Amino acid sequence: MENDDSKLGFWEAFDNVGGEGKEFGSQVNDERANRRENNKRFDFDGEKSHDLLQRITDVESRCPTTGGSEIQGLKVDVNLNLGLGDEPSSSTSTAIAMGRENCLGDTQNKRPKVHSFSLDWSTSFENEIHYFAPVHEEIGDEVVPDSTIAGDDAGKNSDSLKMGDSLEVRMDLTDDLLHMVFSFLDHVDLCHAARVCKQWRDASSHEDFWRYLNFENRPISVQQFEDMCQRYPNATAVNVYGTPAIHQLGMKAVSSLRNLEVLTLGKGQLGETFFQALTDCHMLRTLTVNDTTLGNGIQEIPIYHDRLHELQIVKCRVLRVSIRCPQLETLSLKRSSMPHVVLNCPLLHELDIASCHKLSDAAIRSAATSCPLLESLDMSNCSCVSDETLREIAMSCGNLRFLDASYCQNISLESVRLPMLTVLKLHSCEGITSASMAAIAHSYMLEVLELDNCSLLTSVSLDLQRLKNIRLVHCRKFVDLNLRSSVLSSITVSNCPSLQRISITSNALKKLFLQKQESLTMLELQCHCLEEVDLTECESLTNSICEVFSSTGGCPVLRSLVLDNCEISLDGCDHLERATFSPVGLRSLNLGICPKLNVLHIEAPRMVSLELKGCGVLSEAFIECPLLASLDASFCSQLKDDCLSATTSSCPLIESLVLMSCPSIGADGLASLNCLRSLTYLDLSYTFLVNLQPVYDSCFHLKVLKLQACKYLCDTSLEPLYKGNALPVLCELDLSYGTLCQSAIEELLACCQHLTHVSLNGCVNMHDLDWGSRIERLSATSTFHGSHESPSLGNVVMPQFQANRLLQNLNCVGCPNIKKVVIPPTARCFHLSSLNLSLSSNLKEVDISCCNLFILNLSNCNSLEILTLDCPRLTSLFLQSCNINEEAMEAAIMGCNMLETLDIRFCPKISPLSMGMIRAVCPSLKRIFSSLAPT
Repeated sequence: MENDDSKLGFWEAFDNVGGEGKEFGSQVNDERANRRENNKRFDFDGEKSHDLLQRITDVESRCPTTGGSEIQGLKVDVNLNLGLGDEPSSSTSTAIAMGRENCLGDTQNKRPKVHSFSLDWSTSFENEIHYFAPVHEEIGDEVVPDSTIAGDDAGKNSDSLKMGDSLEVRMDLTDDLLHMVFSFLDHVDLCHAARVCKQWRDASSHEDFWRYLNFENRPISVQQFEDMCQRYPNATAVNVYGTPAIHQLGMKAVSSLRNLEVLTLGKGQLGETFFQALTDCHMLRTLTVNDTTLGNGIQEIPIYHDRLHELQIVKCRVLRVSIRCPQLETLSLKRSSMPHVVLNCPLLHELDIASCHKLSDAAIRSAATSCPLLESLDMSNCSCVSDETLREIAMSCGNLRFLDASYCQNISLESVRLPMLTVLKLHSCEGITSASMAAIAHSYMLEVLELDNCSLLTSVSLDLQRLKNIRLVHCRKFVDLNLRSSVLSSITVSNCPSLQRISITSNALKKLFLQKQESLTMLELQCHCLEEVDLTECESLTNSICEVFSSTGGCPVLRSLVLDNCEISLDGCDHLERATFSPVGLRSLNLGICPKLNVLHIEAPRMVSLELKGCGVLSEAFIECPLLASLDASFCSQLKDDCLSATTSSCPLIESLVLMSCPSIGADGLASLNCLRSLTYLDLSYTFLVNLQPVYDSCFHLKVLKLQACKYLCDTSLEPLYKGNALPVLCELDLSYGTLCQSAIEELLACCQHLTHVSLNGCVNMHDLDWGSRIERLSATSTFHGSHESPSLGNVVMPQFQANRLLQNLNCVGCPNIKKVVIPPTARCFHLSSLNLSLSSNLKEVDISCCNLFILNLSNCNSLEILTLDCPRLTSLFLQSCNINEEAMEAAIMGCNMLETLDIRFCPKISPLSMGMIRAVCPSLKRIFSSLAPT
């Protein structure tokens, strides 16, 4: 009786040889591919093999007692819902029903449709791989002996096998369904599956799954390989690249596998007898030999085969190769060292001799011209190729469509005519000059042209109506580009420091990027589909560039134009003083930093976004864009009230207006904002404003107001916000780096309860943020008497204290005078979710009770000593570089039952050895960041 347990030893050995998880080759036989296509209805496509295997293996934990058996108290059930969604597909549901019927019925009536092959291996092979087998396997919490550990006695083997059968977990998967599922697994996962049960072991050994025998970089012996060939004589693909004896394995493969179609070998030496034996392998279609010495390296190797379609001899060492394959269509000799090659392949379509440095010009000419049907030729890095060879190839190979002659320094294309060529690559060809364009112009079918690193090329002028893609990169003498093609859709021009003139005519080009063309002075475009243009750092552009995008400029649907020359180079755009766009179809315009631009005229009926950021001398701006929604005029220091008034009048739909660092804007300009009925965002940071009344009177719908570093605002400038209910929908206010006094800040926070985001970063007058004492003080001075009127404090009218604050985000970063922060429940900050007090170096005490606070940042609060938290939803707490001790920190987080992230890096009073205690105090923690190493 066969010892079936030896199969398991094979799977374990195969799984471990060469490393677990090794990916196998990409060639898959047609039968398996057809199976994948037919089974797409089961929604298994896209499922990774490991996930799929785990999904199937999970049935062990759910099989009912009626259909399976128990193993030492372990019950198993079945769930065949293998689909990706929550509901099984109809076909899967049918399979589930069938499985359940079989499970409840007589298990002997299940008709096996997948018959296993014997996988018994010789004793010597078992001795070689026995150390890969595990001593035991775990099933649940039970330990079951491995069936592969058997004694020498036949009776013991038989008893062991019977015991294994009696303990087998029977799965109610039909053999057909199991076969289909296993078709999605690679060889490694099939080996894993074989460990589950006898049914899976038999199914995983089916020859359908072993059509492709891949032993790449595995130390398989000749005897082992011969056994595999005997077990799977119908295999169609073999890969023995990187194995110890590729010659012997190759001989076995071609002599034993009569259906072999694909063979891959490499990393070793192949004798002449191997190539002689190829003639007997009649079904062979593809042969790949990589990084190999052919013969003894100094003899001619004949490769004769009547049915071979693809041959790759890559990076091989041989003196001479003679190839006679009447059906051969693809041949690659890339990076091989032969100086001579003879081809007799009348049907050859593709020839790759790239980097065959020893092939002479005559040898290349003879090889290529002997293939009259040649369509693709790669002879890159064959430096000896001459124009004469190209001319003869052009005459002999009238169907040549692809030519890569990159790094062929001797060619200039003089008198070369390739009319059918569609792809031409000429990287780093020093002989290619402007005169070569005359030859290229005759390739009227050309679609792709690449001329990177052609150092002597000065100009390209082509009128090719099929040209779609052109590349010109690192052409240091290139000056002039003139292209005409109705289908031109991609132009790559970069690092051409001498380029001065560009003229392009195309009906397909949508994007044009010409960054860093420092010498470009002239640009002519007739591109009716062009939508995006980027001329970043084209420093030599003059006023004429504006004419390109005018009504007669040939770009009627342009949506995005970037002329930002100074984000990297501050002296860019020096020549641009006046810019006129009237009218254009632009939807957005970014002029970047133009240091000399002083007059701008834009008439764009479809423009929605305009950025003038950094145009420091711009004093006249005529903007007629009725749909404009966003205007950024940051650092336009010369813009005055009359310009702003004219813009708001002609652009009434502006929603976002940025006037940061525009000191010339005054009260008259701000008063004109009443024309902007949709204005919701206003940035007046870094201005000299002293009165905000024009803003209160004009911006009734304002939601965001930024007043960073407005140091001339007086302490009473914000009183209309909390006295007169000005800006009723305002929700975000930024007063960072301001000079408002403590009382003004307190009253603002206490009374403007509709604010959701408040920033007070760097406010030197910001002292204690003690809302507890503030409320107590206000409560002591107010009486309600059952009325609904708001209490008052002095001249400040306060809202009812029972109203909930809408504050969600409060930033007080870098406030040097804050020493105490108290937010009690009576402050009613039920919406506060983020509080940032970092870099407040004098902060000593923090006492916060907020039911919805998620993030609290106290990093770099070096003086922090007292921390009291009643924040049940806090998820992130940052205490980096704080002096708080372990006891105070642990007491603070004890009630934070949802805390996940704790940052205590550079906290000198918290030891890394206390991580266990911290996790015990707060079990919800998932991440603790600590940078100190234990001493």
